[in-house]
This record gives sequence, C-alpha cells and structure tokens, in this order.
Amino acid sequence: MHVNGDKVGESQRSLFILSPGDRDGLSEVAQRIGWRTIAARRAKDAPQRYLHSEAQIALVDLRGGGDVSILLARVVPPLEAGGGAILVLVDAEHLRHVPALLAAGATHFLAGPVTESSLRAALMSAHRLVERLGGGVTHNQRAQRIRRGDALYWALGPDGMLRLSESLAQHLGLDRLRIGPSALVRRLPRVERRNVLTALKAMRRAGRPAVLAHAIPGRPGQRLVHHLRQVDGAIAADVEWLSDGQAQDGGSRDYLTGLRSRQAAMDWLERRTGLPTTILLLSISQFDRMNAAYGQVVGDALLGRIARRVERMVDDVAPGTMVARIAGTEFLVGLTGEVAGSDRATFLARQLIGAVGQPFSAGDHLIRLIARCGIAQARAEDDATALLRRAGTALSDARQAGGEGIRILSAEKHSRQVDADRLETDLRLALDRGEISIVFQPQYPVSSDRISGVEALARWNHPHYGPLGAGILFATAERSDYMLPLSAHIQGEALRQAAAWPGALSDLRLSINVTAADIAQPGFMPNLLNLVDRSGFPRSRLTVEITESGLIEDVDAAAALLTALRAEGLGVAIDDFGTGYSSLAYLKNLPLDYLKIDSGLAQDIAGTARDRIIVRGVIHMAKSLGLRVIAEGVETEEQLDLLTREGCDYYQGFLRSAGVSSADLINLVLAR
Repeated sequence: MHVNGDKVGESQRSLFILSPGDRDGLSEVAQRIGWRTIAARRAKDAPQRYLHSEAQIALVDLRGGGDVSILLARVVPPLEAGGGAILVLVDAEHLRHVPALLAAGATHFLAGPVTESSLRAALMSAHRLVERLGGGVTHNQRAQRIRRGDALYWALGPDGMLRLSESLAQHLGLDRLRIGPSALVRRLPRVERRNVLTALKAMRRAGRPAVLAHAIPGRPGQRLVHHLRQVDGAIAADVEWLSDGQAQDGGSRDYLTGLRSRQAAMDWLERRTGLPTTILLLSISQFDRMNAAYGQVVGDALLGRIARRVERMVDDVAPGTMVARIAGTEFLVGLTGEVAGSDRATFLARQLIGAVGQPFSAGDHLIRLIARCGIAQARAEDDATALLRRAGTALSDARQAGGEGIRILSAEKHSRQVDADRLETDLRLALDRGEISIVFQPQYPVSSDRISGVEALARWNHPHYGPLGAGILFATAERSDYMLPLSAHIQGEALRQAAAWPGALSDLRLSINVTAADIAQPGFMPNLLNLVDRSGFPRSRLTVEITESGLIEDVDAAAALLTALRAEGLGVAIDDFGTGYSSLAYLKNLPLDYLKIDSGLAQDIAGTARDRIIVRGVIHMAKSLGLRVIAEGVETEEQLDLLTREGCDYYQGFLRSAGVSSADLINLVLAR
C-alpha cells in the first residue's frame, strides 16, 4: 500500500486505487496532480482498505482484461453506501463494455493511456459527483450542496443549434441560450478551438462518449471540462469545473443550503436602497434542541430540506424573488416591485410557516418544526443594515406574541397581526369573476423531446396578490370547504379546452386531478364520465390522477372504483406518491396504469445515497407491478439522468417546461 509521504493539507483529497498491475504507476500520477493515494493490488481486502482510507473516490483498474466480478464488484457496495464515486480504467478497444460497467456500479470511466491531464479531469468530475451526493471531507461538505439553476450543460439539437443552460451561457459570456456551434467555439481561446472542433467531429462520427476541456474567456487558470455523450442520435454534454480553485459563485452561496449567502443578500438590499422593498425574516424555533436530539449531521441536512421548501413556496407565490440563508436558522426573502406590498408579504409568510410546519422524515422519526416570521417594509432612508434590523424587531415581536407567528413593521413603524380570512372570502368570488384559469404542464418520455401528454393545473389570478399556484389554491379551498365547486370547474374547463385542440395534438394524453372530496360524492363516476363525454374529449386519452391520501383510507373501495374507471376506458394514476402513507405494499391491490412520484421524492434522487435507495425502491416496485412511472418536479439534468437510469418512463418539471396556456401548448407542439 502506498501513501503520499508529504504532509497532507486539509484541502488535499484522498483516492483509493485498486490495480493488480499498475498500482505504483497510478499512485505516482495521482500524487503529482495533488491527490493522496491509498493503493492496493489485491481485491480480497479492498473493501476494508477502502473503508479505512477516508477516501470517497475509488479508481479501479480494469485494463488488460481485469476481472469485473472480482475487482469492481468488491468496491461497489461500500462506495454506494457512502455516496462515493467509482472511476474505472478501461482499454480503448473495450469501450463497448462501458455501459455494462456503469450498470454494475461504476460512475465514471477513463479509456486509453492515463495522463496527468486526463486523470485530473476524470477525478475532478468524480469529486463533483461526491459533493452533489452529500459527501466531502470537511464539515462544510457534510450536507448536500443543492444549487438550483447552477447546472452546466448543453445539447446539440437536430436543427444543428446548441441549447445551453442559463448558467453555462453566463460563464461563457453569451446573451442567448440557443446558438450555433460556431458561436460557442468563437468564445474559446483561439489556441484551443481546433482541439474542441476535433473532439466534436470525432464524437459525431464515432458516437462514443468523449471529453474535452478548455479555458474560460477572461478567467486565466480556470477551465471547464465537457463530458460528451450521444442521446437519440444527438450530442449532449454535462459540463463541470476542471479548475480545483473554482467554486462558481461560491462566495455568494451558502455552503449548506445552496441559497444565497448573507453577504449576497446584503449586497442585494444595498442595490435596492430607495426602492419599494419588503423583506421577510423567517426563523425556525428551538432548532438547537432538534440538533441535540438527532445530531448536527441530521440538522445540517434538515436545513437543506427546509431551504428547498422555502424555495418552492416562494417560486409558487413570487417567482424570481431573492431567497437567502443569513444566519443559523434564519432565512431572508426579499420582495420588490408589485409583490412588495404588505398583503402579499404576509400571505407569503403564512404559506412559508405552513410549509415549515409540515413534518420532515428522518429514518423512523417524524420531525416537526415551528417557524416565526418578521416582515419589514423599507423606508426611503433605510440602508441594508437598517432594514434588516427592523425585520429583526418584527421577528422578535412575532416570537413573543404567539398566535400564527407573523408580525409586520411597516414603513410607519406599526406592528400588526395578519388577517387570515381574506383569501378564503375571496375564493368564493373567484369563479364568478373568472379568476381561476387552466395551464397544461407538458410531460415527456425520458428518452425523447416529444411531448407525450400534459397535466391540467389550476392558477388563481388574484386581483390583489397576483398569480397564485395550485398548492395555495387548493389549500385555501380545503380550509373554506369550497373544494367540490373548484374541482368541478377545473375538470370541466380542462376537458373543454383539450377537446378544442387541433389534429397535431391528437396523440397527447390529458391528465386531470380528482380529489378525495370528489371520490366521496354519490354518483362520482357516472358524473365524471358524463362530463368527459359532453366535452367531446376521447376517454382513451384521459388519465384520472388521484392523490394517495384520497385512496388509502379504504383500499377495497378504491380498488373497485379504479377498476370501474379503467373498464370505461380511462387511465388511472396515483398522484404525488411519496407525500402521504407511502406504503408500497398496498399498490398491489390497486389496478393502476401510472404512478406519479412526488416532486420532493423525485428531487431526492440527486441527494444522499440513502435518498437514492428510497427513490430506486419506489420505481422498481412500480415497474415490477407493470406500472409506468412519471416523475414530477424534475428541475436539473442530473435528476433526469438518475431517474432515467433507475427506470423512470416519463417526467415533467421546470427542466423542460412550466405550465403553459392551451394556445402556448399548441405552439410548442407545432414548433417541433
């Protein structure tokens, strides 16, 4: 066994090497590029050596006909359990075996002669994966680093145009997300253009995975590496930082949650000085006791999950809003422009407190948290510090006052309690005023860009609060006992609009949501079938989505209902699976066509190794029962790739499209 004899700094990373024939050579190359190596020749004791090495990446040498069943299989279990990465070395003539190696547990591969530059690129890619899966060797890497919107990738479409992620376009200094390949090449240093073009041409000609790297315009010493692959005959690439010191916008990001940092929030507030601004200061109560009970690792991970709930709720109520973690368990939400009014802010505060109050699962335990919120409206003379101090005063009032835990410090310094009834009253008038509209969220096969179906969703265009999402709408309807009229309106309007689609959309499936209150009504099924037939929309293209909470109370009755619906030609799906009872066993008693994985569960696929195991179990159980699986809320290419690998059939989410109007849906389909 070899280790680097020099003193290992805190930033130096550990690499476990298993190579029967080139242990010393690989160790020397890895050490020259800054890795501490723990190397072995024999596979027999490799798992034990790996576990004692503190490494999170294993390099397995399969060149020269290495035995996969002995070398790779020995290190896969401990690596998967710990959220690590496995880089396999293969001979260039054995690239055809790479898919099987990846299926066996490898996460990265490197073909041909091993050079410093090729090994550095491969190891940095593996290290980025480890970071995303919640690993790392320092405290700051203990929890998952989730950075929504920071994904770097591009895809070359059949029209010969490149589609870039927003973050990649920003780093390359491009003002468009759809460009020709020549425009991308022109952004690269002149000396590197030929190599990039050669790699692209070779990839297109041979169809094999490839890697290319280049410098960043105007950033000396910083490089990006592109991992090229072929998808449905087209070239796509996941892009990662090759430069070890590059942390993207790390200084403006909170290391634990991926939200904006305190400094980024203060800079944002300074830029808003003198402009209409309202900030919410959200605090989680008695979090230190939770840490004492479950440990700081669980606490760190829980803060990340709180951040995701806050982000999703803010996106639903006020898209594009500043969200930051400014200290410990305090989060800041900044509202500007039309959404900066006190009514909109207090409404959002109520939703955030409710979202945090929903239980979090931690193994066999449910963790319940309480949040309080202070709101401050900016005055003309407020700078960032003064505004934040005033929000802190309002938060202190909220902690002491009890009730629903919200206080406002208005521009006139008055602190008042929020009226919780206005929204429920307004909903009674919303249908008559035509404020409830329908949007359709496209669904895609995981292996194609062709829209295969849509889910009908509701939006409330509130005259005071602006556009509100379905989650808020249905929560209000449930509180005000107005669910049945609202549900009937949404179902009827979705069917009416879908029936008017042109022939180009004649193969799209439509999914409509049915609530537990709907199912409980006498005559539910004949009334629903009559509604469908009167609309003129074909039964054969309709899927009824029922949340699992609407089924689980009486599985036998639910099974009879679903059997009857399928006999009448409708498809049936369980919606939001993973949010309620979540017993996989009861699925065997329900006649279903689809299982829809809840967005939170789907996004966990890119979380820790434990998260992936849970999502994998759901998908594999559904597939073993003959169900097609649809993932909701897919937001990143990484999530999609992992879901595809586990056998998911379809997906929907902001990665491809938010909900669109019927007219925009038609244009979207016709454009393809």
